[in-house]
Amino acid sequence: MLLAPQVKCYGSVQGTIYDYGALTIDGDEYVPFRNYAGKMVLFVNVGPMGHGHPGGQELNALQNELGPYGLVVLGFPSNQFGKQEPGQNSEILPALKYVRPGGGFVPNFQLFQKGDVNGAKDDALAPLLQNACPPVAEEFGNPKNLFWEPLRNHDIKWNFEKFLVGPDGVPVMRWYHRANIAVVKNDIIAYMRQQQQQQQQQDQDQ
Repeated sequence: MLLAPQVKCYGSVQGTIYDYGALTIDGDEYVPFRNYAGKMVLFVNVGPMGHGHPGGQELNALQNELGPYGLVVLGFPSNQFGKQEPGQNSEILPALKYVRPGGGFVPNFQLFQKGDVNGAKDDALAPLLQNACPPVAEEFGNPKNLFWEPLRNHDIKWNFEKFLVGPDGVPVMRWYHRANIAVVKNDIIAYMRQQQQQQQQQDQDQ
């Protein structure tokens, strides 16, 4: 059951994304997420980015449109959902370029190494994001297509769930995996305006 296409995260969260980092998909660089302090960061567990899947081009467009206003899109491939991302890290970018979506597609957002986002071996960052926000869907899909255990209520339910983290490193919003990217964009713009108004109010109060 879908609870909501988008939910606001809980107010009281222990820790920030700045306590974490990840290896880029080529393994050449470890990126501390502290590098994104002061930016809004959209974390996406990406799956296949073509053949009817939401993804690559839409995320590229989002990065192009909102990047100048302080948004950073980060992609994290995972093979836990229907084994849709079976490739090695070295195979993922060539597959995007030549197969899905193909046509020479290159993501303009940073992709990180493939890993688990749910279960006993999940990436340490994933529980911070999941537990900071209510689940967007109550029910899991077909258990045959889910490759982790134990299953937990706050788990990411499928590829392309999205989490927005504010400029202070704390998660603020979470979207259902099928939420239209236009809805996501409008929600982020509304959040940006709210942040701007709060800043203006603080400046006036000083």
